[in-house]
Amino acid sequence: MPIATYDLVALDCPDPPSLAVFYQGILGGEIKNSSEDWYVLHLPGNARIAFQRAEDHRPPEWPRGDRNSQQEHLDFDVTDIGRAEEQVLALGATPLDLDDQGGERRFRVYADPAGHPFCLCWE
Repeated sequence: MPIATYDLVALDCPDPPSLAVFYQGILGGEIKNSSEDWYVLHLPGNARIAFQRAEDHRPPEWPRGDRNSQQEHLDFDVTDIGRAEEQVLALGATPLDLDDQGGERRFRVYADPAGHPFCLCWE
């Protein structure tokens, strides 16, 4: 018997409404806020991602693990990596590692506008 049930993932960031819109552009869903400091993206299928204001937020320095590790990352499955890449870049993502090693590695790494790493993974 589990101790708890999953509720949401919360990301610290300097601008919650903007980061919520960024992820809504990737995943769809509906944004709701309960304060200026807390926005929640309600996704199809009932998953949620929250965005919490952190004035002193320091983006992770991917791929460094010595001082300021990636802190977290999200993986998103896609069927067309080229099209998905164009779309996330248009939304404001920054490429971190686009080397797919000759097609053997099945993901590419980006940063969201607040610096959190995320991966586009294709099947």
